Amino acid sequence: MRISRPVRIGLQLLVSGAIIAYLLWQIDVGRTVDLIRSSNGWDLLGAYVIFLSTTWVMAWRWQALLAAKGIQEPLSWLTKLYFIGYAASQVLPTSVGGDAVRITAHARRRPEAKSNAAAAVLMERVLGSTGTVVLVAIGLVLAIGRYDHIALLFWLELAFILGIAALFVLLFSRRANAWLQARESTRLLARAFQSVWLALHSYRDKPAVLGIVLAVTLGIQVARIMSLWLCGEAVGLDLSPLVYVILGPLLFLVMMVPFTINGLGVREAFFIAFLGRFDVSADAAFATGFLFYAVTIAASIPGGFILLWESLRPPRPAQPVDPSGARVP
Repeated sequence: MRISRPVRIGLQLLVSGAIIAYLLWQIDVGRTVDLIRSSNGWDLLGAYVIFLSTTWVMAWRWQALLAAKGIQEPLSWLTKLYFIGYAASQVLPTSVGGDAVRITAHARRRPEAKSNAAAAVLMERVLGSTGTVVLVAIGLVLAIGRYDHIALLFWLELAFILGIAALFVLLFSRRANAWLQARESTRLLARAFQSVWLALHSYRDKPAVLGIVLAVTLGIQVARIMSLWLCGEAVGLDLSPLVYVILGPLLFLVMMVPFTINGLGVREAFFIAFLGRFDVSADAAFATGFLFYAVTIAASIPGGFILLWESLRPPRPAQPVDPSGARVP
């Protein structure tokens, strides 16, 4: 049975509210508020600057994947769409909601290249997940002999690696593609998304582009892990950055689970559960998670202003597109 959108959003809000209510019952609210109010503003500013600057780099990454498909777009326009996606993600399930907004906006701009444009965003997400798994593996290897109480994370990492490996096989294996087309149970699904599937599949012929984008993704994620560390420093946590190298990628993966609106509740619960393994109080862990959420909200504000501005100005006439994909003045 298909669940309507209002019902689905209502259920996600209910789950978020239940988790937040449970967490507030577990912590000392007064102490947590004091930690947030007395947090170091310079640390938070540093975390915010990291978010803004890496957004530009993420737009460049998207531009590179589009260019590999012969689609040339100005970096300023792609950066603007990224900020709009951030704003949309605050009211949609997880960060994937922002991806849908970017795909839709790009399809309106280039209806003749919808499949390739959607494939670029989806490939960006695949490479982002791959980079996250790589960073988790690096963090866990560095943690061997230093932290003996995170053995469970090795099994989680193994599960993520197997999942990413299976995804790459489905995307890039010609045999897997033929097998899906041949099976009755998956044939209709494969045909329904055939154009996007083929556009994704063709990236196997662009290994240099994928390698560069993956390397850039790793750099972006390392920078954002440092923003997590700064949020912890802001509330007075004295933890090695290595702890956040392990925490950050796992958090990025957890935030993709579409149980709640923008990960609300799940994020804070993860901070408490993870940092508690390093003798961090639930109050301080919740405060760290809340400040990180506040930084992400602040990073979405430019997108909100862009949406407001575009809703107020008169619509621009559509520009023709020549066969090469360039806009005609």
